[in-house]
Amino acid sequence: MSIRKTVLATIAVLCAGGGVVAGTGVTEARTVDAPAPAATGWTQVGHDMRSGVSGLAVTSYTGSTYRAVIGLDNKRRGETRIARLTYSGGPSGRTAVVQPLQWKDGAEPIDLEALEAVPGTSDEYLAVSSRGLVYHLALTDDGNAVQVRDLSPLPAIGQGDNFESFTLVSRHGKLAAVWADRGEGDDRPATLYAAPLSFNTYGESVFGAVTKAAYRAPYPARDVRHASDLSVTDSGRLLIASASDEGDDGPFASAVSDAGSVSLDRSGRVRLTVAEHPEVLRKFEGRKVEAVDCVSGSGIAVLGTDDENAGGAVTTARICR
Repeated sequence: MSIRKTVLATIAVLCAGGGVVAGTGVTEARTVDAPAPAATGWTQVGHDMRSGVSGLAVTSYTGSTYRAVIGLDNKRRGETRIARLTYSGGPSGRTAVVQPLQWKDGAEPIDLEALEAVPGTSDEYLAVSSRGLVYHLALTDDGNAVQVRDLSPLPAIGQGDNFESFTLVSRHGKLAAVWADRGEGDDRPATLYAAPLSFNTYGESVFGAVTKAAYRAPYPARDVRHASDLSVTDSGRLLIASASDEGDDGPFASAVSDAGSVSLDRSGRVRLTVAEHPEVLRKFEGRKVEAVDCVSGSGIAVLGTDDENAGGAVTTARICR
């Protein structure tokens, strides 16, 4: 093993609490066809603590069928951290098929909270843990596993930061990252971060100058995590999901708000603007939304929940303007 790979593996073990890859391979895909009542439009992807959706990256869609890769915030060795999702919300009914992917070349992350596809690639992703570790992942040739290309910390991590949000913006051949500390209640707003991003020849993430801003969610009000995920629309609008979490059995409530804008000019400079009065676009009672991804060219977001003991669910909403 090269010196760089040895260091990378050592960092992963230390940061993940000493876990190792279970090596059991890919488990059998499961089909979950137990949608919530029609009024909610949610489709379950699992029914227990281990199946909540903490991150989601849409890879393709055809009609009402969406294909995505999802992240799960599991913490024990051998539990699924990443999976494929095929979600169909057509008139014939709503179904979700989940196929776990094996995690290779490094310790399994503890508390994976966000996931984003790397623009310009068909098989690379950035995943972020709650501690602010960035995993640069690549699908294996057989499509049944992900390999860790690089592991690095987010820049400018603040005291007490707990991350649940991360997205990428591509404009003019340049790339920027936007992420957020989730915040907590009245005393701690979310802190939004934005920075130019590039990759060196080793696949390592290289962040530029960081811009920061505070954000308070307009809804929900109780036990709120001000930023549980975020996404940037084609027009540059910044959408932020916020969630109320009163415990593993809820009650839960969530909303997605138009929170401002993100721009990236031809020189690669990033501008982050937070709205003085964010507009609530959609409320989701009884659900804890932790994943939102705007599907380019469609105006539609695919959303995922981590409802703790009640499992996870997905739906779509036309909110990406």
